[in-house]
Amino acid sequence: MVIKMAIPKFDPRELTVVANTPGFGGAPPTPVYDFPVTQREGYAALYAGRPIWQITGLEQTLFCPKVNPDNVARAFVFDGSGFNPLDGGGKDMFGIEWEYVAQAGGSMVRPGKPFMEDAGEWREKLVWPDVDAWDWDGAARYNADYLRDDKFNICWFLNGWYERLISFMDFEGAIMAMIDEDQQDAVKELFDKLSELYIEILDRYVTYFPKLDGFCIHDDWGSQKETFFSPALAGEMIVPYMRRVTDFLHLKGKACELHSCGQLLKQAPNFIAAGWDSWSGQLMNDTHKIYELYGDKIIVGVTPDMYDPAGKTEDEQRAAAREYVEKFCRPDKPSMFNTYGASVLTPAFREELYLRSRIAYAGD
Repeated sequence: MVIKMAIPKFDPRELTVVANTPGFGGAPPTPVYDFPVTQREGYAALYAGRPIWQITGLEQTLFCPKVNPDNVARAFVFDGSGFNPLDGGGKDMFGIEWEYVAQAGGSMVRPGKPFMEDAGEWREKLVWPDVDAWDWDGAARYNADYLRDDKFNICWFLNGWYERLISFMDFEGAIMAMIDEDQQDAVKELFDKLSELYIEILDRYVTYFPKLDGFCIHDDWGSQKETFFSPALAGEMIVPYMRRVTDFLHLKGKACELHSCGQLLKQAPNFIAAGWDSWSGQLMNDTHKIYELYGDKIIVGVTPDMYDPAGKTEDEQRAAAREYVEKFCRPDKPSMFNTYGASVLTPAFREELYLRSRIAYAGD
């Protein structure tokens, strides 16, 4: 989506609440202001390097279609099919069995009996999915009204490269395959083949769901305290294959966001090298430092200084929002609000964030 308009100046009438959006996962409703452009255009403006206000996630529609077997297996379907997560689990696109755990609200491959013991087995054992056999026409029909004209439509794509290797080998086998010289060539060949497959699937997404604006691709690389592997290893083993996919999506005019959990400050240069437009680290990451170091090369989801809103007056909440804007809403170095910090988005903080970021990005 190309943004050619001049950034409109802030008008106080924009603070009028024109609607309330239902909160995600049972969260309170979110006020919708009288934005000067559509929320879709506002989100696209950030990726074009010309932000209009600080994007918080309100502006997007999450799309994770049932047509992809991975999404059913992971019980993570968000589309127009009316999917019930309790119907999740089962076989993914490679026939790997996932088990839905209702208490956790998600699925996992049952550990202990990995599909492969050695990465080299993929050449003989893997049955590659027939993407043409998926019901793309049906998915296009029941999603015709799901994707919005006024929202930035982001497709989540689960099971990236390392995550896929884990599904085949369990975590211990996957991490060993990454560092074992006898398995590394097989892993690289597998990741290259996966990139080819992912491009084939994503090309179908672009064709059958033309309202899609961007893709958020998942590949977790870390734990609470540390990255799973060194930056040098990730740069050799994963980055080139990620880059094939981001290059393809950029050629199609789509934004590329990486979802990668864990303490990953050290990996930020690899995210940039892999061609990702944006990344929002979890709370264990010092997103302020990441923004300082790399915010001119990748859009960082910056978390505010966290606090308990119940212990802050409205004036203090507004002051916190102004401090956030002063540090992280720079026209020459834009960022987005990290949704992992959503607990501080009280009505007062949200309104002040919008007001001050509008002025910072466009002037008053």
